Order: sequence, then C-alpha cells, then structure tokens
Amino acid sequence: MPFIFGKTAEIHNFTDREEETKRLTQNFYSLVNTMIISPRRWGKSSLVKSVAKSLVNDNKDIKVCLLDIFNIHNETEFYVNFAKNIIKATSTKWEDWAENAKEFLSRLIPKISFSPDNQAEFSFGIELDEIKQNPDDIINLAETIAKKKKIKIIVCIDEFQNIANFEDALAFQQKLRSHWQHHQNVSYCLYGSKRSMLINIFANPSMPFYKFGDIMFLEKIENKVWGKFIQKRFKDTGKKISKKEGEYLASLVANHPYYVQQLAQMSWLRTKVSCSKSIIDASLQTLKNQLSLLFVSLIDNLTTTQINFLKALLDGHTSFGQEILQKYNLGTSANIIRIKESLVSKEVIDITSKNIEIQDPVFQLWLKEEYFSH
Repeated sequence: MPFIFGKTAEIHNFTDREEETKRLTQNFYSLVNTMIISPRRWGKSSLVKSVAKSLVNDNKDIKVCLLDIFNIHNETEFYVNFAKNIIKATSTKWEDWAENAKEFLSRLIPKISFSPDNQAEFSFGIELDEIKQNPDDIINLAETIAKKKKIKIIVCIDEFQNIANFEDALAFQQKLRSHWQHHQNVSYCLYGSKRSMLINIFANPSMPFYKFGDIMFLEKIENKVWGKFIQKRFKDTGKKISKKEGEYLASLVANHPYYVQQLAQMSWLRTKVSCSKSIIDASLQTLKNQLSLLFVSLIDNLTTTQINFLKALLDGHTSFGQEILQKYNLGTSANIIRIKESLVSKEVIDITSKNIEIQDPVFQLWLKEEYFSH
C-alpha cells in the first residue's frame, strides 16, 4: 500500500520534516536532550524513529533505545521496562543480554528467562524491594553502560506524559531529572500524544523537567509538500494524480498527517488510472461515515455548553463577549475558562498563542456538515 496511517511511517512513507530531521539529528549527535510537542498523530514517533534508524546505520558507536510507556502505570513498571530496553538496545546478540544485565545491574539480581526457542524476546523481572533499595542503578543504567562500552546512547521515551499519572509523580520526575541532567554520554528524547500534559511537564517553571533541553514544537507539513508527496506515491504505484488534486486532498483534512495518508489511501483504492476531485470527495464522505459512530460517542460525552462552545468556534468566534455568551447559551465568562480546560484535557480542542481550533479536522467537518446542519 502506498500510504501509511495508524503506525509509524518509515523511509519512502515518511514525508518532509526536513528541518525537524536536521535539528533532531544534530541534537542526537551532540547529546542534547530533546522534548517534542505536537497534537496527536502529527508524526512525532515517525520522526524519532526515522532519525534514530539513520543515526544507527551511520554510526556503530551510537545506540538508540526506543521505549513506549503507554501501558506503564507506576514507577516500578517503568524501572523494569526501562532497564530491559536499555539492556536490549546495547547488546549485540541475545547471549549478551544476560551477561550485561548481571554486570550492570548486579545489585538488583535481575531474573531473566529466554523464550523456549532462544529467540530475541526475553522476560526481565526485578524484585520490588530491590528496586526500592537501588533505583539509582536503573536510572543511571544508560550512562553506566555508555561509559563502560565507550559509546553514546540516545534514550527515546514515547508517551512520556504518562509519568504524570504515577503515584507521587512529582517526586519521581525530580528523581529522574536529578540524575539524567548529569549524564555526559547519554541524551534523552521525550515525547508523547497529549500536548497539554507535555507542555505542563516541560514548559512549566515549577516542574522538574523545565529547561531540561531543546523543546521542538512540530508544525503542520505544508500543503504544497503534501501535493508532491501524494503525486509521487500514486506515480510509484502506476496511478496518476495531479499535484493540484493532491494539494486539494490534503487541504480537505487541514494537512493533518494521519488523515492525509488515510484519505490518500482511500482515494488511491478507488482510482483505476487517474484520481479526480470527485473520487477524493467520495472518499472523504466514506471516511466521515466510517467515523460517525466514534464522533457520536464523543459528542455524547460532552455537556450542552461544551457542544455550544464548539458551535461558536465553527461559526468563527474565538473571543467571547457578552453577546456571544448569550447567543450560544454559554453562561458566564468564568464558565468559558472551565469549558476550554475540559475540552483541552479531552483533546477535543487545541489552544495556541494564535488560535483555538478543533484538533480533529474530520470531526470538525462532521460537526459542520452532519451534526449542526439539521
């Protein structure tokens, strides 16, 4: 399939991000800690994995550890998974894993067992009491290994905002920061899918990870870049689409990376020889229909005033004087603050210094053309 969505894009499926790629590559080379912030599905994971793969292919003395903590719910689980992935990323073959674990985590006495066929996966466990007594061994593990092996290690942690949900989360963040800021042979790349939580972790002066490193705010990929990319992917598979139609396709979903790829894929499937505007429009309608149940469920979990607020946004209002408050039955000015905070936490809207916008462009189309049209 020529277009990828729902998983990280690699090589020919990875689009543009030239400036971000250069910046992140330089940060990795220079061991500068990096925090990446953007709305969900804007390509953070694809960017990190693309840069990491290129870096490792070109440099034998650089190792990259990729860790996703989406399903990690507490400090203990974090330590176990962190240690396991560091060991795996810095071991050349599975026979080294056990030796490295014993050498670098000797005080923790990790319990290691390989799969029955001795393939690449292994289980890794450490007793809770041992972790409580020696958490520093794990927090400093990457630096310890990097020094001993004379290598550089890049530790990339996806869904990093989840640590804010741990018990005594602030103390845990302080513990990580107090150690990681002194590491000379390791850099940390921290990112995730909840923009508002990440901004609080990294940009709030009262938080431990404030000024931990370089903060990258991903911008949308330009429409003209999408047009060229879509045209090329069609051409690579023996089909045609003009650059103009490619740009039109991307504009329909506000150049949102995930939806551009999805809509392009649906349009490609409908195309026999050459993709037209009518094919793109029909594909978009199908996409809205497919997601309608999800959007209905989302609406059902919003209050009447929150829905009214979205209607006001769709009508072009971003400031809320008394006249607008009354017209859309939004209550008081204080209520607007609560509505915004709730919709941001639910990732329905995104607030920047320039604008307030609905995060999901297809949801926005559905609201305008289906929900509020009656």
